Amino acid sequence: MRDTFTRCLQDATRANPDLVLITGDLGFGVLFPFIKEFPDRFINAGISEQAMMSMAAGMALEGKTVVVYSIGNFPTLRCLEQIRNCCAYHEVNVKIVCVGAGFVYGTLGMTHHATEDMSALRLLPGVKVYAPADARETEAVMTCFLNEPGVAYLRIGRGGEPDLSQGLPLANYRTGSAVPRREGTDAYILTAGGILGSALEAAELLGEKGYSVGVASFPTVKPIDETYLAKLCNQVPLLFTLEEHTVLGGFGGAVCEVVCGLPHSRPRVVRLGLQDTYSSLVGNQDYLKKAFGLDGEGVAASAFKALKGEA
Repeated sequence: MRDTFTRCLQDATRANPDLVLITGDLGFGVLFPFIKEFPDRFINAGISEQAMMSMAAGMALEGKTVVVYSIGNFPTLRCLEQIRNCCAYHEVNVKIVCVGAGFVYGTLGMTHHATEDMSALRLLPGVKVYAPADARETEAVMTCFLNEPGVAYLRIGRGGEPDLSQGLPLANYRTGSAVPRREGTDAYILTAGGILGSALEAAELLGEKGYSVGVASFPTVKPIDETYLAKLCNQVPLLFTLEEHTVLGGFGGAVCEVVCGLPHSRPRVVRLGLQDTYSSLVGNQDYLKKAFGLDGEGVAASAFKALKGEA
């Protein structure tokens, strides 16, 4: 995802003379093509994320579109007050990028596990939240992310994610749109971010047990696709939300807020993700997903129990 992000950012910078990139003393290998082409529009703010975000706000108030890039929790939780007070309150064009969503940097421990960021950014008024599933979805949301006014947050993986979107019509993606992946009549697994592969694998495994389970990806978490959710609520009695993130206030919370507000046809919603806990485990992304039941087999097992009415 991050290579796609850099390529799209370069394309946008060629078209927008007011676009600037700031990073917190990291990402140079990935950002080098941008730095080489636009050395006068790149700033290394050092390991000082709060100052970096305040700098971005000041530049945006002077008419720039400022992209702030860092890993995990550094451009979000570490400088949440600056995002709230300096950026979101003033509705400036600051675009925040977190590379390393969820357990991507799992070997570095819980300080690098980005598992509360969607909750924190989603609650800020006016802030849009994007969580694409793969490189193609990343490319699809980049135009919206960079060009629509105001503060926006993009949550991506580190790179090397499988291409799960081949052949899908994503070229004219609009903010707030879900991307259906497969149809189902018994339940749907709804995802945000790079955990889509687990949902697709789980749906296949559940199909072997006789259940018809659909899958949909939500590249935009805020605003969420309320129309599509309402449609699903009229079709199936059970929805699963799946995220490499806490279930409290994140993608699952966003879905529940919509479902609870419907006047009728309210299916049961089961949220799959981190259940109000930190990970004290250290390991790569696949290891941690399996440990928390967020791999394909784990998701299928949880969904199977709910489909049978046992959970």
